[in-house]
Formats: sequence, structure tokens, C-alpha cells
Amino acid sequence: MSLFDISDRAQQLQTDLLEFMDSHVYPAEAVYEEQMRESGDPHFQPPVLEELKAEARRRGLWNLFHPHPGTGAGLTNLEYAPLAEIMGRSHIASEACNCNAPDTGNMEVLELFGTAEHKEKYLRPLLEGTMASAFAMTEPAVASSDATNVELSMVRDGEEYVLNGRKWFASNALHRNCKVLIVMGKTDPSAAPHRQQSMMVVPIDAPGVTVMRGLPVFGYQDREGHAEIDFADVRVPVADVLKGEGEGFAISQARLGPGRIHHCMRAIGMAERALELMCRRASSRVTFGKPVSENANVQDWIAEARIEIEMIRLLTLKAAYLMDTVGNKEARTEIAAIKVAAPNIALKIVDRAIQVHGGAGVTDDFPLAMAWAHLRTLRLADGPDEVHKRAIARQELRQYRDTAVSASTNGHKVAVS
Repeated sequence: MSLFDISDRAQQLQTDLLEFMDSHVYPAEAVYEEQMRESGDPHFQPPVLEELKAEARRRGLWNLFHPHPGTGAGLTNLEYAPLAEIMGRSHIASEACNCNAPDTGNMEVLELFGTAEHKEKYLRPLLEGTMASAFAMTEPAVASSDATNVELSMVRDGEEYVLNGRKWFASNALHRNCKVLIVMGKTDPSAAPHRQQSMMVVPIDAPGVTVMRGLPVFGYQDREGHAEIDFADVRVPVADVLKGEGEGFAISQARLGPGRIHHCMRAIGMAERALELMCRRASSRVTFGKPVSENANVQDWIAEARIEIEMIRLLTLKAAYLMDTVGNKEARTEIAAIKVAAPNIALKIVDRAIQVHGGAGVTDDFPLAMAWAHLRTLRLADGPDEVHKRAIARQELRQYRDTAVSASTNGHKVAVS
């Protein structure tokens, strides 16, 4: 059996999804853009997207990310990864199949840690695609790449917590259907560093919650929005604390592992589409008497793109396989590695595709400029490159530290710096 064998059903879903992309999603992209322009509202919910959602659901291409049979497709991380790549080729495909972040991660959190009321009030409509959600962790006043810096206060007052603080880059919070936030804050500043934080379910229309603005990303106002949100004396019932006080970090780890597979495979999908566009453009344009594709540097770019896409795909599939077989903790080096490698490589390929397209590459006539902005942002989302590299390096060094300690206890003198 090959390391990456997947079920016949998962392979059939790939075939079905590819056909859906060709017959419905790609043709809908221009319609989507036209409806957004005509609305004059950057956070408009275009009708064509609802039509795509209905068609995806009819075809059984719905909640493909969800590992629980009955509520989702029941796929492993390895089986879902190629589907995430396919959806990553279009900026509207993931939402069309109800597989878009941050709803995917929030649904997982509510499934694992939510109460019966949370599941009925929020999880059910999220799974049905009639509601959207946001995740509020990052803060403007601290370096949030170190989550122990999170300062939003959550103070117990009887059977409620009182929340005060400011969050930003709460993606999805400006989505027209967003009804609920999952908020991370500090419940016990005196506890051990990784036991100070908790997560709570907060309705977006709760008294004291104010969406201040949508933050642009390289000049783009993404439809779902990246909101700055103020919390002023927001009262949250004790029952809305997820898993329990001090469990914020534990929930984060449960949420982030699969989410990074999703992000990285979508990035690979963007890279594949950029490579396709680069090849088509290079073959159809002539400069200085010959097709652009005959230039040696362009051929180098195309060859390097194919090599690097195959490399990051295999690394990401390995991470997914390890998560399925030995767990997230044992796969932590691979999970960190893909989060560095996939956005960086995809970004380079998109950048070269833009170069081949010339001025057209930086317009909205092609999906390249938006993909570049998204991928550059992804190098910061879910932890910047430097945090993941630090984790990888510490894991590598630990092997040699342990070896050194073992040698020393066996009577050998070993210098350890």
C-alpha cells in the first residue's frame, strides 16, 4: 500500500469537485465580480455565491472539511487535503462548499468544546451555511505572534465574565451573515503562562461589542472583512466559556493543526492556477520577435514552479498523514514547516506569473494580484514565519541536547553550549 493511498470515495469527491469547478465555479467568478461592483458594498453577499452553495450542497460537495460523518464528509486530513487544494484555485470555491476559514475552525471548536446550546444555536446554522462566524484573538496593542501577550481582560463577576479590550483582524466579522465570535482573552493573569487564557462564545450583537472598522489588506477590502472590534464591559455567561477557564491554549492547538493543512493546500491550489496562467500568457504573447515562453528565464521560472509545487504538496501531505496516524503533537515540526514553505513558495510563483503578465498582472482582470495579497498576508496569519521557524529549530536542537545529556550520563565529557 502506498503511503498516501486514499479511499475510493475520497477520490470520487476529487473528480466531482473538479467537475464542479469547471462547470460552475470558474464561470461564476466574473459574475461574482460584476455583482460585487454593482452593489457598491465591499461586504455584499452576491446572489451567485448562494447559487453556488445550493449547487454544491445538491452535489454532496458540502462541509467536506468536517471529519465527523453525518455532519460532514467524514474524511481524514490526508483525504481532505487534495480537495482543499482544488478549492484554493478560486477565491470563491471554499465558501461555495462551506469549507472557508475561519468558519471551518470555529465549527471544529464548537463541535469539540461547545455546549448543547452552542451546537443548536450556532453550530447547526454554520454547518447549514446560513450563518458566518469570526475568531477574535489578535490585538493591536501587543505582539500577538506570542499569544501569551493577549491582554483582553475576562473578569469573573458572579455567573458572568466582563470583557474589556480591543481585537483586530477578526476575519469574517463584516460578513453579512456573521452572528457569533469566538474570543480569546485573559481570565487569570497570575496563572502559569499557558493557563491564563480562555475562549468564550460571544454574539456579535452583544451589548458593548462594537465593530470599529474593516482593515484593508494591501488596499483590498475583503468581502468577509478583517475587523477591529472593541469590547467594553461585555457580559458573557459562565456557560459560554469553552472547555473551561484556562483552556484557551489547548483549544488553539486543537483548532490550528487541521487549519494549517487547509491553508497550505489552498495556497498550493493558488500556485497551480498561477502556474497555469503563467504558461498560457507566456505562450500567447510575443516580445522581440519570439514567444515569451522561449525566454530562458521564463522557462526556468516554469520549471522551478513545477518542482517547488510538487515539493510542498508532498510535505503537506506528509504532515496530514502524520496528523491522522500519530497525532498533531508528533507532527508539529511538519505542521510548522508547511506553514512556512507553502505560502512563501506560492507567493514566489504568483509574483513571477504577475511579471509574465506585465501590467495586466497587477489589475483585477486576473486573480494574481489578489492572490499575492492573500498569500503575503498568510505569512502572518496563524503565526508569522519566524514563530514557526523558531519552533522547528528548537525541536531540531532538542535532539542534540538530549543526545548530549545522554552521552554525559554515560561517562563521556560533552561540551554543551
